[in-house]
Amino acid sequence: MKEITNILVPIDFSDNSKKILQSAKFVAGKFSAKLHILFVVQSFDDYSGFFVPHLPISQFEEEMQQGAEKKMQNFLFENMGETYSGEYQSKVVCGDVAGEIINYVSEQGVDMIVMGTHGYKGFEKALFGSVAEKVVKTSPCPVLTINPYNI
Repeated sequence: MKEITNILVPIDFSDNSKKILQSAKFVAGKFSAKLHILFVVQSFDDYSGFFVPHLPISQFEEEMQQGAEKKMQNFLFENMGETYSGEYQSKVVCGDVAGEIINYVSEQGVDMIVMGTHGYKGFEKALFGSVAEKVVKTSPCPVLTINPYNI
């Protein structure tokens, strides 16, 4: 088995993300691995026919990304701070969530993904699908899925 030196944890800033991050920090500590924290701003290119925003979609996505970057700073301050002694980095990208997670894995040489099994529910899940399921099916590295309601 390949040595685990880089672990990716995709987040969505929810309370569940905080739980998954705690688990990812534990796993990264066991492997002495660098932790990568990723948030993907959902691209609306595929859904632009459903609604007409007041702003051009590219401007809307840019503002969403800027807001997400600020939210990432706050999330890291609250959840990493002085409580984590390991190495980590974070990034915010825009695109298809599952696709961008897989792209990040390839670009950064990630050896394992730690992610939650629960995100969208109901209508949103039907519209966007299960990100975890898509990642598990297409990932070039092992994926540890965690049910945040069992932590």
